[in-house]
Amino acid sequence: MPDFQLAVIDVDGTLINKQGRISEADKKAISQAREKGITVALSTGRVVPACTYLLKELGLDGFHIFCDGALVYNPDTAQTCYSQPLSCEPLLSAIDFVREQSIYLELYTILDYYVEYENWSAKMHREFFHISPTVTDFKKIALRQDVQKIELMVHNTAERSGAELFMSRFEDDFHFSIARAPAYPEVEFVNVLSPGVSKGQALEKMAAQMGISLRNVIAFGDGSNDLPLFRAAGFGVAMGNARAELKEIADYVTLDVEESGLAAAFHKFLI
Repeated sequence: MPDFQLAVIDVDGTLINKQGRISEADKKAISQAREKGITVALSTGRVVPACTYLLKELGLDGFHIFCDGALVYNPDTAQTCYSQPLSCEPLLSAIDFVREQSIYLELYTILDYYVEYENWSAKMHREFFHISPTVTDFKKIALRQDVQKIELMVHNTAERSGAELFMSRFEDDFHFSIARAPAYPEVEFVNVLSPGVSKGQALEKMAAQMGISLRNVIAFGDGSNDLPLFRAAGFGVAMGNARAELKEIADYVTLDVEESGLAAAFHKFLI
């Protein structure tokens, strides 16, 4: 077994349970691992502001992977290790397309979250992710700021059709990944990213910045967007509630997130 120096943890479905909380057992295990000198970092599809309260709750600092790998960033120092924002031209085309097709879209920069109008998703983001959108003209943002990702929200047939139409139209321009949260099993978060972006690529950049070999990295996850993370890390631990395709490539499968599977794996491999 390698001498693990870095533990990289997915958030929703790995760290966060159906109640939107981190179990006390998981918190304690993370603290104990850090006391042993192991660096703990998040790796999530979430944006920076949606993780601020989690980082504070866990006492974590340093670099973390956000936006499904489009950003490696240290919120404490505002230092960017790696960033791969969306290219302006396809982004502007995407904005025109969603307006024409009446498809709801969310736009994210490093620190802000924008919509052109609010729907059910804004309420969910306020309650669950602790962030609120700014209603604005997307093109003004696209022309002035780096946009790390855009996101399609799917929880009914019409939204699914819209997402499929969007993905078909822009399959050559963007990379798409699907994320889920146990608290909202009926919702799919379709992350729209620059081509080539992944949690695995981001991990390579972050580990190099830290001077840590990938073989000394242990990764924890539950979703299909964690597949590249597991392929890059030296060791991958899938949650009991993980997608079947992730369990297939995992080095170990732990308990469900509702059973503090993260803590169980930490005790087995890190503490």
